[in-house]
Amino acid sequence: MGTELLLGQIVDTNSAWLGEQLALAGMQAHFQTTVGDNPGRIAAALRIALDRSDAVVVCGGLGPTHDDVTRDAIAAVMGVDLVLDEAVAARIEAMFATGRAGRGHRMALNNLRQAEVPRGATAIAEPQPGTAPGLICPVGDKVICAVPGVPHEMRRIFAEAVAPELVRRAGAPAAIHSRTLRTWGESESGLAELLASRIAALDAVGNPTLAFLASGIEGLKVRVTAKAPDVSTAVALAAGEETRLRELLGELVFGADDETMEHAVATRLLGAGLTLGLAESVTGGLMGSRLTDVVGASAFFRGSIVCYDRSVKFDLLGVPKGPVVSAAAARAMAGGARRLLGADVGLAVTGVAGPDRQDGQPVGTVFVGLADHRGALDAVELHLPGDRRRVREFAAISAMNLLRLRLRPPAKA
Repeated sequence: MGTELLLGQIVDTNSAWLGEQLALAGMQAHFQTTVGDNPGRIAAALRIALDRSDAVVVCGGLGPTHDDVTRDAIAAVMGVDLVLDEAVAARIEAMFATGRAGRGHRMALNNLRQAEVPRGATAIAEPQPGTAPGLICPVGDKVICAVPGVPHEMRRIFAEAVAPELVRRAGAPAAIHSRTLRTWGESESGLAELLASRIAALDAVGNPTLAFLASGIEGLKVRVTAKAPDVSTAVALAAGEETRLRELLGELVFGADDETMEHAVATRLLGAGLTLGLAESVTGGLMGSRLTDVVGASAFFRGSIVCYDRSVKFDLLGVPKGPVVSAAAARAMAGGARRLLGADVGLAVTGVAGPDRQDGQPVGTVFVGLADHRGALDAVELHLPGDRRRVREFAAISAMNLLRLRLRPPAKA
């Protein structure tokens, strides 16, 4: 909730975190609503939320200024007035007196607005990471839980006070576990087609569930979510479904959860005992930057030659004079990187990010060159979508994916 969110001035990371934490606590968040700083609109949104849910978590609007109107809206929904909680007021005054609030400034009287609580609601006394307390507000047999919008305050109050209250109210214990497979090389519609029979089977039973998440340069994600009475059962359900999905998708899957393409490449290089050298033109060092994000990259990564100017390709890497956006140039760049960097494998990227054509090639044309540890040279032509930034980013992950596929372990007998 908040006008800043509606105006696009800040990004709503709080809702994503709350959704994740609710799932970990065994509760499903069915709706998320963003509302501007208007008490009437907030109250209307709360009434709608209570009509369709047993519990509502409200984030933000608990501060001392004129646009902090969440308390007023909740009181209106409860049909009560606001009353001063003397204990909360004393705590706020003490925080200013001891320098734990206000950064050494005097306490303005409007800070005591934060001690106003809807009659019948409970201010969350502990933890108290900031001056704005959280609120637990019963509405009949339902509840509104209000937390501050400041992320570190919100997270602590939710984890230590709100989540236990929601679990207590939920009664029967439950656990939700999600596992996300990362894929590259297929469209969302293509994945849906590959998994059509499995999706139909899961829809019939309702648990686990599948969802597709388009994640740009990080690929398409397939999320498996399982619900069970306890964590171990939920984990087992998700793991079983993951195994089936991997069998259906094969090498399209390059990782799970936080495993990136660079981690997948690192795993295969290390598994084969090989080192890598790069020659980057269109990507301008993006691949090298991503690979060095991997802890222990020095064990497999020799370095990157950023050969943006064509003379560097000719004079340093031995690319034949002529077009530099070509399969021949990509092969020569890969061979040059392997030779100059003393690597087992050379990987190279050259292409056109835009805005203009180059060497007769349209924007989005990229050539990936590969010089493998056996000395073989190869090149693949790609046609990538998007603006200049996206073409460069897609080129980096596409090239790493090509290397990952070429380094696939031998099939088991």
